[in-house]
Amino acid sequence: MTSPQRAAGTLHEQAIKVPQLTVYFWIIKILTTAVGEASSDYLVKRFSPPVVVLIGFVVFAAAITWQLKTPRYVPKVYWTAVVMVSVFGTMAADVVHVGLHVPYMVSTVALGVALAAVFWLWDRSEGTLSIHSINTRPRELFYWAAAVVTFALGTATGDLTAVSFKLGYFSSGLLFIGVFAVPSLLFAARRRHGVLCFWFAYVATRPLGASFADWVAKPRHDGGLGHGDGLVVVVLGLLIVALVGYLSASGADVQVSVA
Repeated sequence: MTSPQRAAGTLHEQAIKVPQLTVYFWIIKILTTAVGEASSDYLVKRFSPPVVVLIGFVVFAAAITWQLKTPRYVPKVYWTAVVMVSVFGTMAADVVHVGLHVPYMVSTVALGVALAAVFWLWDRSEGTLSIHSINTRPRELFYWAAAVVTFALGTATGDLTAVSFKLGYFSSGLLFIGVFAVPSLLFAARRRHGVLCFWFAYVATRPLGASFADWVAKPRHDGGLGHGDGLVVVVLGLLIVALVGYLSASGADVQVSVA
């Protein structure tokens, strides 16, 4: 397999630090959102929430640092960072609601504004929001900033529809399947506005995965199936490990550097 990292030279000859957009990307992305939701709920209910959040932040920071220091895209490094963004992003959104008593509607709007600000600064600084151009340190930092905010935004949005709007977890999951399908079908049909469609779908994966994770894990009296957060974490975690292992061995999602 040919490495995507080329010899140092111009800016555009650096390796791209994120995976190619394949079906594996979207499957693993949705699985990580579900694992993040279930992991956060499992930990904060069994241990001291402040301690859990602090440890979560430390592991999150270590995973991001590992990703930033790795000179090219490596599946196990990248997806470890994504999982920890999911776990910590969920914890952060939950702390805002449970700890600070901020309504889901308020946190959803505030995080939406924060995400718009990240995209505006990113576009103004780099001139592109394309996932195919994450080949410099500033772009990579903007990418991960956007990822953190999208995970927190998705958590708040999923709870808003399931709890505040009383749709329940399963109905919310179906709703976000529809939301996710809109940009996917639009891009497939028109092959235009790829960057907008990508980020729209990227944001939608968070409440989609989290809603179904809650539906499977939560007790029946809360609208779930009652299988527990721990089981969701173990089963989906094993699926993620298997898929990332396949990608590591095959190189099926390695992007080639582009100008």
